[in-house]
Amino acid sequence: MTTHTEERAAELRAALADTLEAGGQLTDPTWREVFETVPRHPFVPEFWTLSDGGQRPVSAACPDWLDLVYADDALATQMTDGVATSSSTAPGLMAAMLQALDVADGNRVLEVATGTGYNAALLSKRLGSDQVVTVEVDPELARLAKSRLGRAGFTPIVVTGDGRDGYPAGAPYDRLIATCGFSRIPAVWLEQVRSAGMIVCPLGWGTVCLVVSDHGRAEGHFLPSRSYFMTAREAGTTGTPAHPGRPRPTSGRLTGLDLATVAEDDEFRFVLSLVAPETAFASERDANGHVTAVELWAVDGSWARSEDGTVRQAGPRLLWDAVEAAHELYAEKGRPGRERFGVTVTAKAQRIWLDAPSCPVPCVWS
Repeated sequence: MTTHTEERAAELRAALADTLEAGGQLTDPTWREVFETVPRHPFVPEFWTLSDGGQRPVSAACPDWLDLVYADDALATQMTDGVATSSSTAPGLMAAMLQALDVADGNRVLEVATGTGYNAALLSKRLGSDQVVTVEVDPELARLAKSRLGRAGFTPIVVTGDGRDGYPAGAPYDRLIATCGFSRIPAVWLEQVRSAGMIVCPLGWGTVCLVVSDHGRAEGHFLPSRSYFMTAREAGTTGTPAHPGRPRPTSGRLTGLDLATVAEDDEFRFVLSLVAPETAFASERDANGHVTAVELWAVDGSWARSEDGTVRQAGPRLLWDAVEAAHELYAEKGRPGRERFGVTVTAKAQRIWLDAPSCPVPCVWS
């Protein structure tokens, strides 16, 4: 017997598919049918959303639960010490990535970062559960995802482990898709994906689509769509660099860079994420909402703060120098979109480039 919740969810799924199709995120009729068929709500029975500047828990008991589930928004599904450590990706971004994966019947897919299990359900519906392997670093999330997938009628292989290692026992794969953020493509993935296979992975503030060759390398461009993912992490961690604390006063220097550009221009922030990966960021504003200070810090303890036209830096990496280098490139090349950038990956190195592999982008992180 169909319940009112199921009827309402089906209506909302169809409306969401219409919205994604109109917005250009969902263009493949086969994937549209998958998104209309696979329910999202069993995978997100509770989550957190922002409300009045705070975090509001939402559950099936809330009157707006289903409407929020079937909006084109990411949903925070796990909080650790007030920090979101797992989420359900916005459906529009999921659709763009799944279509870029360019799967065909019979393809075998490895998913890195199971999360709620919803993306694995979409893949299982499209290809069959026996063609999907999904890896999750958090044992409890893996357990919940496997249970929810089973209740929804899907039985992919769910593995508890570090997705950075892939899952060699199930290799080779025709496709690999990651749903957490990386600063480097793990070299072992190249060994587990077939030649001419594809890897779709969030890298910095973008998503790259790589084609694997039989020469131990992978190469490709970024997708044009915006992309923000939680960083790949070890179990029990948030994946965000710890703030090193403000170092003792260091000698400052002048900087003419507009702080609003650094804090508010998403396209520039994407370039910065490539030039200075593994770097966290915060900004401060006055009562009128104007940016008054920008602070950055990195995993190695590097730190930079720009305020009142003066920048101070400390640590092994000069982060503000990287900000200025990124802005120089950004301005010189006419504010290039994400799709103009690309990546070449080998077992030994990763190179970011603009327009062509012969035009490398300097990076302050080795």
